[in-house]
Amino acid sequence: MALELRQQLKLTQQLVMTPQLQQAIKLLQLSQVELIETIDQELEINPILEESESENIPSSNDTDRSNSFQEDEPDSYETQPPTLASSELEKIPWEDNAIQDINWKDFWDEDNRSSLPAYSFEKKETPNYENLFTRTTGLKEHLTWQLQMAHFNDVERKNACLIIGNLDRNGYLKATIEEIAEEVECAPQQVEDVLKEIQLFDPVGVAARDLKECLLVQMDHLGINDLLVLELVSEHLNHIERHNYQAMAKATEQSLEKIAQAIEIITNLEPCPGRQFSSEEIQYIVPDIYVYKVDDEYVVTLNDEGMPRLRISSFYRDAIKNGIATSSAKDFIQGKLKSALWLIRSIQQRQKTIYRVTKSIVKFQGEFLDKGITYLKPLILRTVADDIEMHESTISRVTTNKYVHTPQGIFELKFFFSASLCRDDGSDVASYSVKEQIRQMIQAEDPTQPYSDKQIEKILAKDHICIARRTVAKYRDLMGILPSSRRKRPAINHKGT
Repeated sequence: MALELRQQLKLTQQLVMTPQLQQAIKLLQLSQVELIETIDQELEINPILEESESENIPSSNDTDRSNSFQEDEPDSYETQPPTLASSELEKIPWEDNAIQDINWKDFWDEDNRSSLPAYSFEKKETPNYENLFTRTTGLKEHLTWQLQMAHFNDVERKNACLIIGNLDRNGYLKATIEEIAEEVECAPQQVEDVLKEIQLFDPVGVAARDLKECLLVQMDHLGINDLLVLELVSEHLNHIERHNYQAMAKATEQSLEKIAQAIEIITNLEPCPGRQFSSEEIQYIVPDIYVYKVDDEYVVTLNDEGMPRLRISSFYRDAIKNGIATSSAKDFIQGKLKSALWLIRSIQQRQKTIYRVTKSIVKFQGEFLDKGITYLKPLILRTVADDIEMHESTISRVTTNKYVHTPQGIFELKFFFSASLCRDDGSDVASYSVKEQIRQMIQAEDPTQPYSDKQIEKILAKDHICIARRTVAKYRDLMGILPSSRRKRPAINHKGT
């Protein structure tokens, strides 16, 4: 059997993603903040691109186009700058076919915008930014500020700094007294004395070593000297956590009513003093798109705040038009020009796609925008994809990390897509709506007789929503709601208290 080499031709078909397509897909899945960062990076490495600083005042015709922005006018997604004379185009004989096919009038303008024209009207509903700060004060910084005003000697101040530096995000001390004393080379009692002082800093109870110490410090500071409350905190925290009123009543030989009164006092204390300073609980969201109600219709506008206004550099444009660029310079300019034009085109396509997807969502979720979350309709990616004639993967990329400001609040676009549950009358209801009904039902229940999962199932059935008891339990767990046995509280008689 002999081995031999042969040449053979084979025709195959395969899908190849061009760099331009890869760039368009990448930009499509970026959030508003990430897109601005990407544009800033491109401005740094591409000399062809420039950011226009002047504000372009639209003509009356442009204003009319903006206000008549309709779904059935695809050309209205792009700005329409003045047309470049054909004689000027002839001064670029070295460009290849790809460059010649570009609609030059859309890119050679002095002040071309890379975003869509916005719907303009006088009164806009905007998000409330009153509580937004560029920087929040952390727990350790807050305690250090108080430490600077305390009357400590050098050794005590070192102990205090080590105590503050060893607090977790909830404000609990994670180092032992012995470890701190060894580090400072002092007696453990000196560290204990400083610790007691810091525990009275704001927030009271900070630097406690466990939950019991944290609550006891707060009770002493507030002057709560009820013996039953003290006993429950000192010896029965496990029962308090499980809402086991019967066990607490039996252990303390007190009535359920007195136990309930004591628990009401305990629940007003703060178990995690450092929680209010935790930066992880703060999330700032910049909406990518706005939905406003004008008269009886909803208007969709893109958020272009902070979006750079891109244009082609006049220096390189003049070098091309006047023919003063050398051969090597032309090659360089041509490559950068292609990159700049594809970036602008990709941004415009991204904005156009986001607009169309949001417009379609608004069409399907009109009742939610009018009445709230209980009227959210079940919606899948395929429905929107068929409506605007795009692929499901495109819809998925558009709705990822994109937020919309609506009359009902700010939501991620993915929020509007939820599984459907079938009513017994044949209609569908979104799972989000069912969860909201369960949450409202539990909020309005009598705490002395909370609804069981089986009772909730029967109440939903009266609204033609047929789901199993285990589904109710699953939704309740997802919302972080305790079962009825742990939500139940004894009746409290406030007369004479």
